[in-house]
Amino acid sequence: MNRYTQLDIPGYEEVVRCDNPEVGFTAWIAIHNTHRGPALGGCRVWRYESEDAALIDVLRLGKGMTYKNALARLPLGGGKSVVHCDLKTVNRTALFTEIGNFVETLEGRYITAEDVNSTLADMVVVQRRTRHVATVGASGNPSPFTAYGVYCAIKTSVKHKLKRERLDGLTVAIQGIGETGGRLAEMLKKDNCRIIAADINTEHAHSLREKIDFHLVAPDDIYGVACDIFAPCALGSTLNSRTIPQLLCQIVAGSANNQLQNNEDGAKLFRRGILYAPDYVANAGGVINISCEIDQTYDPKKATQLTAAIEQTLMEIYRQSAQQKLPTNVVADSLAEERFGATLTC
Repeated sequence: MNRYTQLDIPGYEEVVRCDNPEVGFTAWIAIHNTHRGPALGGCRVWRYESEDAALIDVLRLGKGMTYKNALARLPLGGGKSVVHCDLKTVNRTALFTEIGNFVETLEGRYITAEDVNSTLADMVVVQRRTRHVATVGASGNPSPFTAYGVYCAIKTSVKHKLKRERLDGLTVAIQGIGETGGRLAEMLKKDNCRIIAADINTEHAHSLREKIDFHLVAPDDIYGVACDIFAPCALGSTLNSRTIPQLLCQIVAGSANNQLQNNEDGAKLFRRGILYAPDYVANAGGVINISCEIDQTYDPKKATQLTAAIEQTLMEIYRQSAQQKLPTNVVADSLAEERFGATLTC
């Protein structure tokens, strides 16, 4: 049976911990800001090194969703859930049944969805206990839209930084070629890009190579490959004081959340002349797609058009960054804070 504990975390509207030793998990839901609407954010399942690491992750992810949803002009706030458990030993149906019960206690202030290590099938189980769950409706798997949004971000970044309208002949290093990174690789390959990739799941990587041709390198080597674009599509904090000096690229644009270990890392990229597409702008396609099924009839054409608008948002950030001589992450944060801190007008 779930046992709930309210946590007092400055800067967050509500953070709740859920313990269930019978099923074998601990989970957290962090609601960062609901000024624009109910908090929307997926349910990440991971075996963390510690409970503190899990809490830090849910706080960073929840805050990131506020910024992501605001910059995408969605009528939604930001939140996230993380589940700390071993999926190899836990009963999956029991786990997501109790996650559904957990989400229901928030009474609609938080809407969950699939995320890392949670699937559409898992969200169907969640839906048996709460109606506050997305991706089980007509919008389906958000990964194709996330990948498409990153693809749009890369095109815009290339146009701004390299003064090129086309991607053909460019080299893209993709860190993480799972569901989203793999789809991105396929899109870029159709544009005749050269792909260099790394993934901790070598079996999946070799399987993807049967569909498209790319050069596979060891995970730690991906930072130092010579490329035009580096695309972080794995977990967060991969851009830091150790890895940024290794980068041999002109653009960073990927799907991973919280790519910068801290804000100063954005300044490091800026000083090196590397154009950084802020992660929560570039990877917003998935949540944009999800938003198109909430309280409305889902329209895939509308979802595609709204996702393509990532290009205009990024170009505005790049223009302001150049004019103000500020890192792009600082400019993006300022724009997002204006939108979720002011009266909702769109």
